[in-house]
Amino acid sequence: MCGSARGLIGIGWQRHPVEEPVIQPRHVLIAGATATGKSALAMQRAAEIGGVIVNADSQQLYADLRILTARPSVEDEAALPHCLYGVADASEAWSAGRWLNAVESLLKAETRPLVIVGGTGLYFHALLKGLAPVPAISPDVRDRIDAAFESHGETEVRKALAQVDPLAERRITPGDRQRLVRALSVSESTGRSLSSWQAETTPPLLNLDMCEAWVVERPREALYARCDARVDAMIAAGAIAEVESLLARRLRPDLPAMLAVGVREIAAAVAGEMDLETAVQTLKTHTRQYAKRQLTWFRNQMPDWTRRNLAEL
Repeated sequence: MCGSARGLIGIGWQRHPVEEPVIQPRHVLIAGATATGKSALAMQRAAEIGGVIVNADSQQLYADLRILTARPSVEDEAALPHCLYGVADASEAWSAGRWLNAVESLLKAETRPLVIVGGTGLYFHALLKGLAPVPAISPDVRDRIDAAFESHGETEVRKALAQVDPLAERRITPGDRQRLVRALSVSESTGRSLSSWQAETTPPLLNLDMCEAWVVERPREALYARCDARVDAMIAAGAIAEVESLLARRLRPDLPAMLAVGVREIAAAVAGEMDLETAVQTLKTHTRQYAKRQLTWFRNQMPDWTRRNLAEL
């Protein structure tokens, strides 16, 4: 034993306790297309780790759309803590920024890990990459550009985007219709390119390296069959009455809740513009198309996330 150590012991030296490092919870991110079964996986994972389930679906925010958006059941919400489900009224217009602020508050308040689950890719992108302060885009502009994509094809939309935002045009991978339409819609609606808005992006809230991040998948045909079955289940559970109650409020048609998949289709049946069978088949088609757009986003925007096939759930 060295002399200095003997001297310290001789005068009654005691070792000061070492402060334990604060261990941050390892959060779980679960993304997936509609009807993949991601909510069931979130329940399973939250039960395993004592986590809090947090909604990352832009339509499940709205209290008026429990059936039509396949929100977790009352029983599921009672079994485990759920946050940001049904917290908004249909008269409100929640943005990605408002959702991000709500998640930031949860991160500050919660000591338990968050299990963030949903199908809105933009929410996960904002969480991990930050958020550009892009103003709300006119639905009319977006619909017009989407219609142009449908009638003239990707090449023409790319040419138009290259004129106003060449950086975005080069960055967006072939086949990514959703991002192409959004980028051109931003330029036309705001008079400013998406790339310039993105230069003002806020810092991210989470680092992917510190999270358990999954994109859940199913074989394409199996997923489409689940989409069809979900629509049938929604109709049986009272989706028509839910839409009728929403329509009775006479809200602005451009509000997010009014643009949810299923509202327009069922509204057309309620108004007598098409028979119920046709409306249901149209809703099934639009649900499958929505799932396909989600799959494209996750494939292009989340290549470094772990893929998990949920065929067993």
